Amino acid sequence: MSRTFIISRTDAIGDVVLTLPMAGVLRELYPDARIIFLGRSYTEDLIGACVHIDQFLNWDQLQKLPYAEGVRRMADTGADTIIHVLPRPEIARMAWKAGIKQRIGTTNRLYHWWYCNKLVGLSRKNSPYHEAQLNLRLLRPLGAQELYDIQEIGGYYGLSRLAPLPGQIEEELDRSRFNLILHPKSRGHGREWGLDYYIQLIGLLPPDRFKVFITGTSAEGAQLESLFAACPSVTDMTGRMTLSQFITFISKADGLLASGTGPLHLAAALGIHALGIFPPLRPIHPGRWAPIGPKAKALVKDIDCRACTKTMDCACIRDILPAHVKDHWFSRLSTQLDTPRPSRPDSITASTSS
Repeated sequence: MSRTFIISRTDAIGDVVLTLPMAGVLRELYPDARIIFLGRSYTEDLIGACVHIDQFLNWDQLQKLPYAEGVRRMADTGADTIIHVLPRPEIARMAWKAGIKQRIGTTNRLYHWWYCNKLVGLSRKNSPYHEAQLNLRLLRPLGAQELYDIQEIGGYYGLSRLAPLPGQIEEELDRSRFNLILHPKSRGHGREWGLDYYIQLIGLLPPDRFKVFITGTSAEGAQLESLFAACPSVTDMTGRMTLSQFITFISKADGLLASGTGPLHLAAALGIHALGIFPPLRPIHPGRWAPIGPKAKALVKDIDCRACTKTMDCACIRDILPAHVKDHWFSRLSTQLDTPRPSRPDSITASTSS
């Protein structure tokens, strides 16, 4: 009899990207298993792009149901195991009530001692390991190895079930130039580099060699008016794509620059040049949150950054100058021109269910 697993992570896109390797490892350990992802509505398109996941279970919908109905819906998945990656007491209790046989959680949540029957000693706050490594440690009761190497993890994302791009968006890409995505805002999820630095960087990138795209939500686009006014050569993509289209667009670009946000982790997982700008502050330092991928890199100043703990104006990030970042992209430009562009997987429509 094949196994059915639920991976529960109901938070932001970047966190979910770094959880996807769990599905890849489960698929390797249990090739015939059915893998369900319990997540929030705004991550459904991301889950749909992962070939390792068979079904999306929408927590936003589930929690609106009468409690008994929600329990029944969870039981109806037929899952024999749930892995609580993001601990939430209401989900732990629901899985217990639904009769899921194996319930994996961490020892540092008191309610897990009641609702889970497989406990893993895991503390994220002071750990020396990357978020993706910590996620995978929750699979030890299922036969996974003790610790996965960062380079090894990059092979487990499975982001190849990509939606097609509308023609007018596909046509924005210029194969004669390096297509570079700049994602300046972070919705409060990361320390931002600053619009003035992005403007300076754009001025250092020759437009005959780089085509620069600015991405973000429609609301973020309104916050970027000064950048668009100063840099009329850039292409404004804010608010123009769904998440599924944005994932495909990133896969077809050559590079992406951002702070520690979801698009940075998407770019790394999709195998393009991904550059993240980070402070050396725990717990948001690159040791915990750096992008993982074959062409991913984090820039960070190895200095004392304690003065920045109570402000979002991070002097440590401001010490990473546009000229430094420009040098990075010029080195990637020469590499890209010398290397044949890899073929992208065929775009197919994701098939997931709520």
